[in-house]
Amino acid sequence: MKILHTADWHLGKRLDFVSRLEEQKEVLDEICQITEQQQVDLVIVAGDLFDTFNPSVEATELLYHTLKRLTANGKRPVIAIAGNHDSPDRIDSVDPLAKACGIIFIGYPNAIIGTFESEDHFQITKSDHGFIELQLKHIPYPVRVLTTPYANEIRLKQFMGIEDKSEQLNQWLSTHWNILAEKYCDNLGVNLLTAHLYMMERGGELLEEPEGEKPIKIGNADITYTDGIPEAIQYTALGHLHRYQHIAGHRSPVVYSSAPLSYSFSEAGQGKKVVLIDAQPQQDVQVTPISLSKGRKLHRKKFNHVDDAVSWLRTNPDTLVELTMVTDSYLSSQELKQLQDAHDGIIHIIPVLTEILNPTDTNTPVRLDQDIYALFSDYFKSKYGQVPNEEINTLFKEVLTHNKDIEG
Repeated sequence: MKILHTADWHLGKRLDFVSRLEEQKEVLDEICQITEQQQVDLVIVAGDLFDTFNPSVEATELLYHTLKRLTANGKRPVIAIAGNHDSPDRIDSVDPLAKACGIIFIGYPNAIIGTFESEDHFQITKSDHGFIELQLKHIPYPVRVLTTPYANEIRLKQFMGIEDKSEQLNQWLSTHWNILAEKYCDNLGVNLLTAHLYMMERGGELLEEPEGEKPIKIGNADITYTDGIPEAIQYTALGHLHRYQHIAGHRSPVVYSSAPLSYSFSEAGQGKKVVLIDAQPQQDVQVTPISLSKGRKLHRKKFNHVDDAVSWLRTNPDTLVELTMVTDSYLSSQELKQLQDAHDGIIHIIPVLTEILNPTDTNTPVRLDQDIYALFSDYFKSKYGQVPNEEINTLFKEVLTHNKDIEG
């Protein structure tokens, strides 16, 4: 059977002031097309469906529309679990209607999903806390999925009885998963695990969480380890980290599929993917990452001259840019306008002034007999190593005038 693993859609997410919704529509359409082209039997979305607990109407509509497309009108099961950005109540709230469409939402850890049949296409034949077994009509063997949505402090205590996660989280998960695997995951079916966790190899290198992401790992309390995954599991589908990567420490692949778009400039240059898994009982799975092409690419660019920056910006219009300008004086308003007019996707312009590295002697006595403009000029020079240009002086005058108007 073929399984598609994707995660971290973050629907509704913005990059500073720029909406990414249109890009998200394009890349989710691409994922739907890949699913059809590859004749996928099961789709797993490993958490962070939305970017906030209270997503916009547009983001909500996009989620339901996409998941319904992925089910091929109820013929293909789609399992979607909650991540740390998702409200588990919101994820679970549409459960009855979703099931009728072939979508299996799992909001809370340790949840039990009732057995049901989706017309004549597939059915959930067994269910337990954090476990489901599916039987697809055209597949001669079942697929078992251990499911672990994100659990915060309250959920850990409420659903797992964990008081101190620094001591108990990893041990509880390992014990829980292994009990389920021993009970249900024999070698007559395909056995999977999906979770939204910070997972690494025990003793391995710490992994970097995405910039701007709500962190899961706080100290070592929230780290889970691959050696806790049961031996019977043939593939572990993870969500949370936005870079495509395999995590060592288990005999079978443990994979972060990546987010479908780059959501921060720390992800600039990363290839975004979905993962296709070919699986059958008693066999090692075959893992094929499939690159995604949609969405504006993120770039961190550095220039010494405005003309060079403008030239690059005009030849790379379909991008989002963090632009660093290395200059010996402050950019003028005309230069800033040149840059902004050249490209509609400049998110940040970061000036780096080369002439402020050697400020003048701070022990120089202050001449208090000067007017305020000369005092400002001396202060500016002592702090930045150069005198203010005409535009900064003009701005300073405007501030003074504005303050006088307020006082009057």
